[in-house]
Amino acid sequence: MKEAIKWYEEMHKKCDFQGKWVIKQEAQTDFRYGKYPWERSTEELIRLGVINLDKPPGPTSHEVVAWIKRMFNLEKAGHGGTLDPKVTGVLPVALAEATKVIHYVMLAGKEYVMVVQFHDAVKEEDVIENLKYLVGEIYQRPPLRSSVKRQLRTKKVYYIHVIEFYPERRMALMRIGSESGTYMRKIAHDLGLLLGTGAHMRELRRTRSGPFHEDWNLVRLQELSEAKYIWENYKDDTYLRKIIMPCEVATCHMPKIMVKDGAVDAIAHGANVGAPGVAALTDNMKKGDVVAVVSLKGELVAIAQALVDAEEALKMEKGWVAKTRRVIMKPGTYPDVWRKKAKEKG
Repeated sequence: MKEAIKWYEEMHKKCDFQGKWVIKQEAQTDFRYGKYPWERSTEELIRLGVINLDKPPGPTSHEVVAWIKRMFNLEKAGHGGTLDPKVTGVLPVALAEATKVIHYVMLAGKEYVMVVQFHDAVKEEDVIENLKYLVGEIYQRPPLRSSVKRQLRTKKVYYIHVIEFYPERRMALMRIGSESGTYMRKIAHDLGLLLGTGAHMRELRRTRSGPFHEDWNLVRLQELSEAKYIWENYKDDTYLRKIIMPCEVATCHMPKIMVKDGAVDAIAHGANVGAPGVAALTDNMKKGDVVAVVSLKGELVAIAQALVDAEEALKMEKGWVAKTRRVIMKPGTYPDVWRKKAKEKG
């Protein structure tokens, strides 16, 4: 239990997670079942792993994922948010069974650096002043070159900062944090309208997608291919294990509930998270939050929705703490204590 909490605390530092673990009841784990995420074999990592890929310009996100699927001979793989062919940067890729988690990365916030080209001379102070109107809740209609229905919708922009300004080139380099599904091309266009000069997005790079960012194990396709070659031909998995991270990393940004061994299999069969089975949780859990349910060894069991706040959950002796939304762990990994109890009651 303590080893798993310590591992998560190290991960939380890398993704700026604000919550802290609070132990509800001390519990011991049975090492005959399951294993720590960092102790999985290379083959297990490939089935339950994620890659923080630096997408190159040119191919689509789907093409990049298809290459990785062929590289590892996988039936399925998925990515954490589409990038246009010319756009580069952070593209989380989930392998095999880890694709169950990637949907929740797609829904998380994103960060970009964008070069905006103005169509006429403009002052930096005017740019900064007009950017204020594009922060907060804004209306957007997807551009013509998008793959979704062009209907008006609202999106949240958390911040826009001008990093560098080039008046002689009529360009600005900006850092933007926004809700998933916000179109940067549209922000550049709208800024041009506000300034009265017109503007367009010249270049774009994603620097963060959910918990994944440029400074955390970002790798190129060439590095991935070389690491796999060394593993297959020289039986050295050192480089591959540095690149492929446990799928639990994809939940770094979520509040968490740690459950006892006896509760794991019931949740793996789709049961909700009951108060008696909770060993620890993060103190930033709020009612309605999407949370990661993990074992005492730190393994991801399921994704759930919190039914109570962390403070209330710590006081509860019975009742449901969270409603299970997506099961990740294969049933039977831990003993079916719940089935035996049900038989005894029956």
